[in-house]
Amino acid sequence: MAVLEVNNIFKSFGKYEVLKGISFSLEEGEVLAMIGSSGSGKTTLLRCLNFLERPDKGTIAVNEKLLFDGESAEKMTEEQIRQNRLHFGLVFQNFNLFPQYSVIENISLAPKLLQIGTEEEIEQKALALIERVGLSDKKDYYPWQLSGGQQQRVAIARALALGPDVLCFDEPTSALDPELTGEVLKVIKDLKTENRTMVVVTHEMEFARNVADKIIFMANGVIEEMGPPEQIFEHPQSEKTKAFLSKSLEEI
Repeated sequence: MAVLEVNNIFKSFGKYEVLKGISFSLEEGEVLAMIGSSGSGKTTLLRCLNFLERPDKGTIAVNEKLLFDGESAEKMTEEQIRQNRLHFGLVFQNFNLFPQYSVIENISLAPKLLQIGTEEEIEQKALALIERVGLSDKKDYYPWQLSGGQQQRVAIARALALGPDVLCFDEPTSALDPELTGEVLKVIKDLKTENRTMVVVTHEMEFARNVADKIIFMANGVIEEMGPPEQIFEHPQSEKTKAFLSKSLEEI
């Protein structure tokens, strides 16, 4: 059974059509890497999945439950949108931690606001997640006291705190120095061993090749090519895919 089913998603901003009929599905525990040049629509697609943008057309379903249908989207209430977002966890490029809160407070905030468990249960889960991302000794630190890699690991723990069905990453290493990139990618690799279903927008080609089960190459708002890593990297069919990979792999 597919955990995530995306069908025929369109999204425009004014006259500019960003997404032009995107469809794919993910099984439980699968990792999807989305690659492509800037402006190809990857981040907009991720924002549509997380209900930060509303698609113009198409459907989104999680565990066979229809969360979005473009035909009736105008009738969705803010409460329905908030509930739909709980199916997804999103890790941003620039961490987006609350500077006034400590590590444990950043991770605990959403569960407390949504009253998911007792105070003690929320704190214990937060401590377990902090340990999970290797920051037990930093639980009372504030974001400004952490490196970029440490902040991104806190952001991953925060995204996991509500137990999402699908964990999404938007270029999780793009704001990091090369030496900090590895520690964040290691956490994501480890999550794969826990059967996490993930969507990762990334420019890290080796990570996509080694960790993803499925690759989507996007160009000009469409899925130009989709398949397992060995097909995309070793036997790409599209000329656009070949050109993109040739350029990207030269830069590694």
